[in-house]
Amino acid sequence: MKEIYYLCSIFKNKIIRMDARKVLFITQEITPYLPDSEIAIISRNLPQGIQERGREIRTFMPKFGNINERRNQLHEVIRLSGMNLIIDDTDHPLIIKVASIQSARMQVYFIDNEDFFQRKSTVRDDMGNEYEDNDERSIFYVRGVLETIKKLRWMPDLIHCHGWMSALTALYIRRMYADDPCLKNAKIVYSVYADDFKTPLKKNFADKLKMDGALDKDVEGIKDGAGFIALTKLAIDFCDGVIQGSETINQEVLEYIASQSQKPFLPYQSQDVYMDAYNEFYDIVLDSNK
Repeated sequence: MKEIYYLCSIFKNKIIRMDARKVLFITQEITPYLPDSEIAIISRNLPQGIQERGREIRTFMPKFGNINERRNQLHEVIRLSGMNLIIDDTDHPLIIKVASIQSARMQVYFIDNEDFFQRKSTVRDDMGNEYEDNDERSIFYVRGVLETIKKLRWMPDLIHCHGWMSALTALYIRRMYADDPCLKNAKIVYSVYADDFKTPLKKNFADKLKMDGALDKDVEGIKDGAGFIALTKLAIDFCDGVIQGSETINQEVLEYIASQSQKPFLPYQSQDVYMDAYNEFYDIVLDSNK
């Protein structure tokens, strides 16, 4: 672990790459649309901070049913909506909404669908039970973001994913969108948080991913269903850099990150320094494996 930390520490003296300006944030939650949490607060402040440091940003989250559309002034983007995404042989309409955080001069795009995101909760019900279709909700969310980016014809240099619902992003880009001009060259950073889920995703989760283009070897670790650890390892396998987003994360995941010695890793950063640390880490990742 120390060797990886030393690798990342060199960015303190690194010149910022101003030619790599576009950063896409794919996150599970953002305040003020959802209650404060570690992910929600970082996902609110980080895009603003990165934008203020000279980069162009786009930010996405799911349009969970407990988000008050009227109070937060969400409205549908008709030109981006209207597509159907097929998951496990079922069509699901993709609806794109947008809202602005005026104080940050920042727009947030929302991925919506009546089947997946109209419940009055996020990833678990009022009794604390995780939704049985969280696997398909994650697939729909990630595909919805990537299809929207294609429609926007916006080419991110780097994609930063927050929360396990975004864990499939790197797999989809490396396999299903490998030839797409908007996405194929993007570097992907995955932040690992202490947001473990307890109920494993369905046993046919891997089959659904293979229907979309994943290879047998890609989903070997989740062939019997995916728990939090297996899903996180899958994200780490396909991403270009890893950030420890929570001060304490799953120990097995932390050890797995340490085993990926060729992959840039940024240990946990406190609130007072993480903004600059993340911004500079992006350049470490952008310059890796050229």
